[in-house]
Formats: sequence, structure tokens, C-alpha cells
Amino acid sequence: MIDTLVQDLRYAVRTLAKSPGFTTVAVLTLALGIGANAGVFSLMYQVLLRPLPVPQPDRLVNLAAPGPIPGSQSCGIAGDCGALFSYPMFRDLEREQTVLTGLAAHRDLGASVSAPDAAPFTGEGLYVSGSYFPILGVRAALGRLLAPSDDRDISTGFVTVLSWDTWQTHFGADTAVVGRELRVNGQALTVVGVAPRGFEGTTLGISPLLYVPISMRGRLDPGFHGFENRRNYWIYVFGRLKPGVSLAQASADLNAVYHPIIGDVEAPLQNGMSDQTVIQFKAKRVVLTAGARGQSREHTDGRTPVLLLFAVTGIVLLIACANIANLLLTRGAGRAMEMAVRLALGASRRRLVGQLLTESLLLAALGGAASLVVAGWTLSAVASLLPAEATGGLQFTLDAAVLGFTAAVALGTGLVFGLFPAWHSTRTVVMTAVRASAGQVSGARSAARFRDSLVTGQIALATALLAVAGLFVKSMANVSRVELGMDVDNVVTFAISPERAGYDTTRTRALYDRVETALAALPGATAVTSSLVPLLAGDNWGNDVWIPGFPTGPDVDRSARYNEVGAGYFAALGVPLLAGREFTLADRRGAPRVAVVNRAFTRKFGLARSAVGSFLSFQGPDSINVRIVGIVPDVKYSQVKDTVPPVFYLPWRQSSHVPFLYLYVRTARPQGALREIPMALKGIDPGLPVEELRTMPEQIRESVFLDRMIGLLSTAFAALATLLAAVGLYGVLAYSVAQRTREIGLRIALGADGPRVRRFVLRQVSGMLAIGGAIGIAGALGLGRAARSLLFGLTGDDPLVLALALLVLALVALGAAYVPARRATRVDPMIALRTE
Repeated sequence: MIDTLVQDLRYAVRTLAKSPGFTTVAVLTLALGIGANAGVFSLMYQVLLRPLPVPQPDRLVNLAAPGPIPGSQSCGIAGDCGALFSYPMFRDLEREQTVLTGLAAHRDLGASVSAPDAAPFTGEGLYVSGSYFPILGVRAALGRLLAPSDDRDISTGFVTVLSWDTWQTHFGADTAVVGRELRVNGQALTVVGVAPRGFEGTTLGISPLLYVPISMRGRLDPGFHGFENRRNYWIYVFGRLKPGVSLAQASADLNAVYHPIIGDVEAPLQNGMSDQTVIQFKAKRVVLTAGARGQSREHTDGRTPVLLLFAVTGIVLLIACANIANLLLTRGAGRAMEMAVRLALGASRRRLVGQLLTESLLLAALGGAASLVVAGWTLSAVASLLPAEATGGLQFTLDAAVLGFTAAVALGTGLVFGLFPAWHSTRTVVMTAVRASAGQVSGARSAARFRDSLVTGQIALATALLAVAGLFVKSMANVSRVELGMDVDNVVTFAISPERAGYDTTRTRALYDRVETALAALPGATAVTSSLVPLLAGDNWGNDVWIPGFPTGPDVDRSARYNEVGAGYFAALGVPLLAGREFTLADRRGAPRVAVVNRAFTRKFGLARSAVGSFLSFQGPDSINVRIVGIVPDVKYSQVKDTVPPVFYLPWRQSSHVPFLYLYVRTARPQGALREIPMALKGIDPGLPVEELRTMPEQIRESVFLDRMIGLLSTAFAALATLLAAVGLYGVLAYSVAQRTREIGLRIALGADGPRVRRFVLRQVSGMLAIGGAIGIAGALGLGRAARSLLFGLTGDDPLVLALALLVLALVALGAAYVPARRATRVDPMIALRTE
């Protein structure tokens, strides 16, 4: 058996080497199809499939408690607000449950880190409970990890664990780092260990610099007071099932603990809820879901776009396979005599099929090897389209899972595109092969029908991809034309977080004034302003609002978004005032409280243009003391594509706590400002990091990165699919013309002119184009419906896009058919008839 396989392999190598043109085209076609598929699979595996690198990840479970969440919520990338718990509830469940080996809590942390003899750096960290690492079963690479004793009491765990990458990058893999003191957000912490290599926490989208006991949040986040408040929801919780305990058993046990706390302890704390909402609140349940992949909003947010891209690359691979099958059928017709002779000499058909499949599998293996280069290109393209904030936890390299997937796809495609050609080529009858070699028409009708069906299928698939790509391109164009309500073309933005560098409230305020003064002195700077909530960065800060005359009963929607901004904010960003005034430096602590609202706010709360002079409160109905002094248009707030919500703006100088600030500089020299701003800040405080420095146009592009990524990648894949379909169509028509040379010669001898001969050839194209186009449009409608949530400003059945996709493919198909049709008109009838 092995000897036979070795013999077949050697023969396959010699055969393919004799046809370098055929082999090169086939390998390149497969490399493009398999490589694009493998690259997108790598992304899909990491976002949707990859388990955490911990022992028995399938025993992990995530906790959520969907339903009414009264009080304050602070949602993060680990999940939506329905997955949040208060700190007291977490501790209650941790103490009372009996079916899990333990519960762990975590929350993202914005960290500014400094150490003696090391440059300061900023990034994301994780607050974690002491049970976090023990439940995961992770072992330290150096020193020890956090333990329950590190967060037993509030604000007493002055320790931290570094991630492997932080240890390598910022501390040179120095083993003496254990026991070293760092300052994290101005607080001295002692390094007790280093997390293992490859472990990047449990939240996709975050690559933690370090891990800090969750009980230290009050120290590292001044102004936080959520440890005792049961109406402050801010942490995410997961656990590990005990051996022999099922998900259903764990759910029942946890809810037996949860319900008495909800009904007897927390329900009486709620105010202002209707009877119906109270019933819903008391009926809340803890929901357990599989936690093998950790907790991340990217698992759900990334599902549709990643699956869509994977489907698109799968279609490209199918078109590539159809091309190879056509090539093998054409090549098999040329080897008919060889197959006939081998059959006549006693070779079995099974033996010949095995030999031909070996050649197909060898082609697939070569294509699979070459596809790794294309997969790397695909991953590089994806990485270039993703903002840095969206790449946390993602790896743009070819790991073992991708290599295994590539090998499996290569094997599968080798069998798919090789089976029918191998079966058909070995049907050869000796006398038929002899007649074919003498010049008679050869090739079974079944092979011709199969080739035409493959090309028709390619046309259908390419049409669907072109239509989908057109939808995303049009959607991307719609996004680019969205009216933002402000002029930010020449604005540079960045953030500073003084409290993370050890500043107290008084020094922080003085620093903000110094920074704004230094920025105003930069060459070309024409305006400087600031805000607490960054523009168009996906952040949403909201609060209930009380206004005289507006209903205040239970379940009344009084919510609005808000921002705290600096003096001259609207003028600096090119936002016109509709009425009243904007904030000045005089609007500071001790001055009368003021606010500016947008038009959506006035509409929701029934103020219209009478808003100026009205009062509001965001602290309760008994403290309505904030005077509205201005009205502005509806300016985009969180996302470019979102409808503008009701927004009220406050001057941050009237706030008691401003731990960080986003600065905006309008300048005639944006690129120069990007270089000068860090130098200006260094002159004020060399230890204060400049965060998220970029131009506002860059910020806007990053805010719509998903639209850009899907639009550009789908267009590239659709273009590749169309090219492959055109090559396949050209090959079939060229072979058809070659096989029907005598028939065409006879038609010309009987008086057929050039146009008639061309129509004779193109008639075959029109049939395939009509059938394939109709099937493709049906497929495009299905893909459009699946992608509707990703489109902006149009539906998945846009008639203009569908018509344009058909037109483009028709032009490409006619272009591919032109050369064979023209070649047919040049057939010499005397030479063609002489071969009879």
C-alpha cells in the first residue's frame, strides 16, 4: 500500500513538472482561495471559538442577571449591562453558593504606570478578585499570583501582578522585578509575580498590562464609592463548576441564594419604580452561560461581521475549486489516450482514479503551502484596518489552529475538485480515444455540461459577492457623508490623566489651566478646549434629568446623555449657537450652575426655544438649580452612525472631580501639532503621559473602522472572485472553441460571417450569464438580509446595487468571452475540414 502511494506520488510530481504552466496557474488559484479563507478563519477562531488558555475551560461559566437595573451602571467591554453585578451581591453569592469551586470578579482598569529606572507607560489593566487566578487554574511564570488574602479587606491589597508582555517589554524580563515597587495611578504597589506567557486575561479586546486586587479600586480610582452600594453595578462575574455539577444544577443552586437577597435585601432599597417594575425586579434570575471563551462584548458584536467575511472567503474558495476542476477536466481530455492505453494494458479504473486524485491532492498541498503567504497578507490587511483599541487579545500570526485549518481545507479541496475529473477521465474507451486522436470530436456531453455548470455556478457566486460588496461600499459612502454638526477637520485631540500620575484635585485643576495655556501658544493654534467625554469614541455617559413641569412618575423616561466641557467648547469645534451663550472661564466652582442643551433635549422635555432660562437637575427633584444658558444643534455624540440623543452639557470647571480630560486643539498645522504637543506636555511634567494623541479625522475613521474593514475586504474578495470567474469562463470557452473547430469551420464554409460566428460562441455565454446572474441575485438578497445590521442608510435589497453588480459581471463575462469568440472567426475552413 505504502509502495503504491509512493509510486503514485512520484508519478504525480513528474506529471505536474511536465506542465509548469498548468501547475503554476492551479497553485496560484488555490493559494488565493485557501489563503483568504485561512486568514479570515484566524480572525473568526479568535473572536468566536478560541478557548481561554487555562485548564478545563469548558467548566467555566459566566454569570448575568438580566432585567431592571436601577441605580448606576458602568458597562465595559466584558459585556452588556445585564451582566453587571454590584460588589455586595458578588460577595453574597461568593459566600453562599455551594456548586462552584468559587466565583471571581473582574473589571477593566485604565492604568498609568511608573517605576524607578523605567519610562512611564499607560494602557489597560484589570481589577480582579483574589479568587480570579485560583479559579482559572493559572500558574505564575515568576513569583506568585493574586490570592484571596490580597483582597480580603477594602483598600489593603497594595500588590500587583504583571502580564508576561509587560514584564518582557517594560522590564526586560528582569527576574528581580518581583518585590519591586511600582506606582499605578499614583499609588505605590509591590510586584508579587508575573502571569504566564500567552495568558491575557479573560476579556477579548483587552491585553492587560497588570492585575490589581479589585478591593483597591477606591485607591486607584479616586472618587469611586461603589463597594457598599447595592445600586452601583460595575463588576463582571464568572465561576467554575465543581466536578459532576451540571449547568442546570448550578443555575438552580445560585438562584436559590440570589432570590432571597433580591427580594428581601435589594427590593426595599429601590425608589421610584412602578409596581410592575418591582415585580420584574424581584423576578430576576441569575443566568449561567458557557464561559470557556471568557467574557467579552466582542464575542457578540463581532459575530455577524466575522461570519459574513468567512462566508465571502468561502465563496471565493468555491470559485477557485471550480476553476481547478475545469482545468483538470480540460487536461483530462488531453490525456484520454494515455488513460485508454493504461486501461488496455490492464490497469484498473480504481488504480487510475487513485493516481489522478494523488495529482489533485499534490496540487492542493502545493496550493495550501503557498496559501500561508496569502493568509499572512490577509491578516496584515485586517490588522491595518483595525484601530489599536480593537486589537487587544488578537494575534495576527498563523498559529497551530490556522495551520490545521489550512491543511484540512487543502485536503478537502483536493478531493472536491479532483474527484469528478478523475472519475470522468477514467471512463475512456479505447476506440473513442483512438478516434479522438485521429481528429474526431471527443469529450462526453456530461463533461461539457459539468464544465458549463461549474462556470454558471462561478457566475452566480461572483454576482452575489459583487452585490454584497456594492452594498457595503454604498454603506461606507453613506457613513462618510453623515453630517456631524461640527467642523473637526483641523482639530487634534489627546487625553491626560493627572490623578493616575499622583495629582490631587487642587494640583489637577492648576495643571489643566497650564496645559490649555501651553497649547494655545503652539504655532498655528487658533482655539483650545476640552471635555470629559471624548468625541465620537463610543463612550456614553447618561443621567436622569428633572425639569419643572415634566412628569416624574415611575417608569417615566427622564434619561439624557451628558458631557462636561471646557470654555469655548462649541466655538472651537465649529458648532453654532442657536440661542443663548456658551461656557466661559467664569463658569467655575462657586459660580451659578449652568448648562447648554441640544435640540433633541428640548424636544424630549418639551422646552422648544423657551429652554434658555429654564432650570434642570441631574441630582434629584429637590435640587433643580442648574440654569440652561444656551441651545446648540444636534451634534454627533458617541458614534457617527447613531441618532443624536438628548444631551446636556456642563462646564467641567464647576465639577468637584475631574480625574482626566480630553483636549482639543484647532490648528492650521495638524501634523506639526502631533509632534509639538508631547514636547509641550513634557515641558510641564515629564512624567505625565500623553494618551490617545491623534487628529479628529483619524478618530472618526477609527470610530467607523468596522464599516471600512468590511467594505474594503468584501470589495477585494469580490474582485478576486470576479477575476477567478472570468478566468474560468475564458478557459471553458477557449476549450469549447478548440473542440468545435471543425463545426465552426463548416459553418464558415457554408457562408457564416464573423458576426454570426461570434454570436454563435457568445450564445453559450448569455445562457450561463442569465442563469448564474439570477441565482446570484437570489443569493445576494439572502446575504443582504443577513448583513442588514451592518449596513447604514440602505436595505439589503438595494435595486441599484443589484443592477450594477449584474452589469459589472456581464461586462467582465463578455470581456472574457471576446478572445475565444474572435479566435473562432479566424478558423480557416479548409484546414478545419481537411482534418476530417
